[in-house]
Amino acid sequence: MSNSLLVTLCTYNERENIEQLIPAIFSHTPNAEILVIDDNSPDGTGEYVQSLAEENSKIHVIHRSGKLGLGTATVAAFQFGIENGYNLLLNMDADFSHPPRFIPEMISQADKFDVVIGSRYVPRGKIIGWGPKRHFMSQSINLYARAMLGLKTRDNSGSFRCYHVNKLAEVDWSQAQSVGYAVQEEILFRLRKVNATFAEVPIVFEERRFGVSKISWKEAVSAGWGLLSLRFKQ
Repeated sequence: MSNSLLVTLCTYNERENIEQLIPAIFSHTPNAEILVIDDNSPDGTGEYVQSLAEENSKIHVIHRSGKLGLGTATVAAFQFGIENGYNLLLNMDADFSHPPRFIPEMISQADKFDVVIGSRYVPRGKIIGWGPKRHFMSQSINLYARAMLGLKTRDNSGSFRCYHVNKLAEVDWSQAQSVGYAVQEEILFRLRKVNATFAEVPIVFEERRFGVSKISWKEAVSAGWGLLSLRFKQ
């Protein structure tokens, strides 16, 4: 699958979003393939994607037994990309907070860097629809991640990223410890350990179209403890 691109989406109750998102991804990257990792969504997200996959060989789905966490879903996506020989893996949220129109620019930068981050926190990056609480929570976890893990990138908590799969393959993902949202920072930390190169390109982060956000103060605190544990284990 030389020069191939796999777009990965981790889902739990994203049926309404995914119906519109998959066509939008293909409209901006018609040669991509899409993998959905679904945690047995009660709203039928997995079944819907399965019906698409039966009609379109560019769509794949992994059905998981329940809500097993974003961290393990992301690692499952990496393993699929590695095992099936893709060149690039681009991960994004499944709720339109990561507009597909930014994918081509991220892919173009992947010619020069191992990891390209769709960043809210570089010049021309922007967030639409957040209140003060969300801004504070996000800025705090990013500052904390840079301090604890020695990361140099600005946006370490977002999942909108393009990776070279051969660089992902240099990491032993069976050692990943983050089950929830801390996985985003852990991924960058582990890739830095294998000398990956990083770039950030500005994106406009938009509030989800359908459904409710799954991030909470509880998740943020859990992520903070997870990064602390990762730092001292290393």
